[in-house]
Amino acid sequence: MSLLEQYYDINDAGGVSIHILADGSLLINACRVKVNKKQLTFEERVTDVEAFEDLGRHFPPKTFISLNLSGKGVLQKQVEKIAVIDHQQFGKILPNANPDDFYIQNFISGERSFISLIRKAEAERYIEWLKKMDFVPLMLSLGVFPFDNVINQVNVYEDEIKFAGHHIQRNEKKEWVTVNYREDSIANFPLKIELENIDEKLVLPYAAVFQLLLRNKLDPVIADVPSLEKSLEKVEGERKFKTHGFVMLAAFLLLLIINFLVFSWYNDANARLSEQLGHSAQNSDDLQKVGEQVAKKDSLLKLLGWEENIRKSKLIDQLASSLPAELSWSSAAVDPVKSSEGHSRQTIAFFNRTIRITGSSERIIPVNEWMARIKTNSWVKNVQLDHYTFDNELNTGRFTVIIDY
Repeated sequence: MSLLEQYYDINDAGGVSIHILADGSLLINACRVKVNKKQLTFEERVTDVEAFEDLGRHFPPKTFISLNLSGKGVLQKQVEKIAVIDHQQFGKILPNANPDDFYIQNFISGERSFISLIRKAEAERYIEWLKKMDFVPLMLSLGVFPFDNVINQVNVYEDEIKFAGHHIQRNEKKEWVTVNYREDSIANFPLKIELENIDEKLVLPYAAVFQLLLRNKLDPVIADVPSLEKSLEKVEGERKFKTHGFVMLAAFLLLLIINFLVFSWYNDANARLSEQLGHSAQNSDDLQKVGEQVAKKDSLLKLLGWEENIRKSKLIDQLASSLPAELSWSSAAVDPVKSSEGHSRQTIAFFNRTIRITGSSERIIPVNEWMARIKTNSWVKNVQLDHYTFDNELNTGRFTVIIDY
C-alpha cells in the first residue's frame, strides 16, 4: 500500500438508519464516527430523531453519510445462493417486475442469498432529503444485513441475536438462517462495541458508517446505486488530488527552505573564512586544534549518552505508574544501544532521548490505552507502537513501544 493511501480514505462520516413503520412514520437513529490513528471513536450519537431535518443540528454540513433503510417499502427475499442477479434471476425473485425500477442488494451467507429490494423512487426520496440538508450520501444499505460486518465487535455470542426490533437466527456455522422484524425484539443485555457501551438503536447506524470508513478493507453489504458510486469515486478522487497537491507543495517549500539554509550556511562560512584569513598562521593552527578538541569531546558526550540533567529513573517511574493491569513489561531501555551492524566492535552507539519498552498483552487495546496515557506527560515528544505480534503458543501478544523525550 502506498504511504499516501491512508490520506485518501474518508476518516469522518455519519451513519443514518431509517426504519419505515407500517403507517409511514419513521424511526431515525444516527451516529457520527471518526478514525483517529487507526481507532474508531464516536463523535455524535443521536437516537429517536423526531424529524428528519433535526439531523442538521447534530451533524456538520458536508458530512459524508452511509444510509440504511428498512421496514415498509424494503422487500426481502431469501433464496438459494445467487452470485449475480441478472434479469432472469430477478424474474424468479419478483415476477412481472422490472429490475430497472429497483435498487438491489444481495447478501450471501453460506448457501443462502438474502435479497433486499427497494423502489428507486422511494430510496431517492431519502437520498435527496440528505442532499437538501447539505449532507453527502455515499452508500445505501437495506435491512439489518450490514450488521454482519460488525458482528464480531459486538458482545453477542448466541446464534439468536435480537436488537432494536431486528431478530436474526444463525446456525452452528454462524451462517444467517432467518431474519425478521418485531418491535418486541430487543437485546437481552446491554450491548457493547469492543469495550464501549452502545444503545442498541445505534448498532445499525454504526454498521452502516463502519462499511463506509473501512470500505477498502472489507466487503460492504450495500445496494447497487450508480449515483452514489459516482459520488464516492468523486470524493476519493478529490481527496487524492488534494493529497498529491499538498505533498507537491510541501516538497517545493522544503526544497526552498533547504536552498535558503544551504545558501545561508555557505554565506556564513565564507564570512568566517574571510575573518580567519586575517589572523596569523599560528592563530589559525590554534583554532584548528581547539575545534578538533571540541568536536572530539562533543562526540564523546553523545557516545556516552549525556543528556543534560535528566532524571531517567523518574521518567521510567512515570511510565510504570500509568501501566494498565492487562500489560506486563519484559524490558525497559533508556537510550538503547543501536544495532552493531555497520559499526566496529570497539564502537558503541546509542539512540539519544529514546526509551524502548517491550512487554506482553493478550490484546492490543490496552496497549493503545497505555500509549494514550503516556502522551499526556509533558516531557513526551512522540509515542509509537514499533510492533505487536501474537504468540499462539503462549496465547499472548508481544509488543514494543518507542518513546521519544
